[in-house]
Amino acid sequence: MKRLTILGATGSIGQSTLDIVALHPDRYQIYALTANASDREMERLCRRFTPAFAVMSDDDSAHKLQQAIADLPTEVLSGKAGLTTVAAAAEVDIVVAAIVGSVGLMPTLAAVRAGKRVLLANKESLVMAGALFMDEVRRHNAELLPVDSEHNAIFQCLPAGSVGSGIAGKGVRKIVLTGSGGPFRDLDLMAFDDVTPEQACAHPNWDMGPKISVDSATMMNKGLELIEACWLFDVDHHDVEILLHRQSIIHSMVSYNDGSVIAQLGNPDMRTPIANALAWPERIESGVEPLNLLQVSQLDFTLADDARYPCLALARQAWQQGGNSMAVLNAANEVAVACFLDRKIPFTEIPALINEVMERTTNEPAGDLAAILEADAGARRLASELVRARV
Repeated sequence: MKRLTILGATGSIGQSTLDIVALHPDRYQIYALTANASDREMERLCRRFTPAFAVMSDDDSAHKLQQAIADLPTEVLSGKAGLTTVAAAAEVDIVVAAIVGSVGLMPTLAAVRAGKRVLLANKESLVMAGALFMDEVRRHNAELLPVDSEHNAIFQCLPAGSVGSGIAGKGVRKIVLTGSGGPFRDLDLMAFDDVTPEQACAHPNWDMGPKISVDSATMMNKGLELIEACWLFDVDHHDVEILLHRQSIIHSMVSYNDGSVIAQLGNPDMRTPIANALAWPERIESGVEPLNLLQVSQLDFTLADDARYPCLALARQAWQQGGNSMAVLNAANEVAVACFLDRKIPFTEIPALINEVMERTTNEPAGDLAAILEADAGARRLASELVRARV
């Protein structure tokens, strides 16, 4: 019986993980669930899974939850300290890092330092602090398994042991990241100024939260995934090609020197990569319908256009610059996406704002966590100031 802490239990990754746990009550037990402020949803989950701990982001939400589940043995915690406690607890075997955004860095790092099996869905941890994060994985003998569908696909297509050890000597020519292109892959560029948050969140293939959906629409998600792949598999950005694949059937590929291309295929459902990482090296039932190749009429691939997706070029630029540039990129993007969702800036201002923040921020070494967090905070302040000047 493996005990799980799920960081971000009320989000799409957390919900999918709980669906799999429910299928295998003899294999998995929930130790702790965490959420931002969704106390009603957390009450439902606590009554279904009876975790030892539930963590809310603030004291008010925690108080509401504690009152609602007073009849349960679940202890309610709050804030960053609560997240760190349940991520590093000795009783926990597996931590699912599914908190969206930079707030997921510290509890995910706590799980790594406690030597857990970490199922990583929080790409920002690697984007912000990749070198430090991977050093900590090695130092504390943690087991890092990617849950993003693309990185999990690469993980399945590479030889065993490639996470953190690189592709040198393994006959790999390049890694191919695929992306659907989001909801605006066919939209006239002249119409981008009029895009609404509702349109940006209406992804054609995947059911995701608002922030990740907007990242998919701008393709910043693919830029962040590029950086994540470079850290995970110890490669340079030149070793990673990005292809648009509108069907979202091939989740990524690895091209080998002998001419072989190994791809991972499946229906667009996050329960597949989660189940793979949860049970690895075993294979378990995920609840996902097997892919019916007879229903797949065709598989299309095109190159991503920088004019349509300028965020991709910004992500490659941040990787090339190194230092704190990736933390700055991520912070500026989080502010820009939040402002777009709040209708403070138009869709086309997202990459423009990120670019301006990067241009106006001095690139410094990201030698330790304090420097990374300082760069993150400074980029957020600057991005917010620039937005206020635009409004």
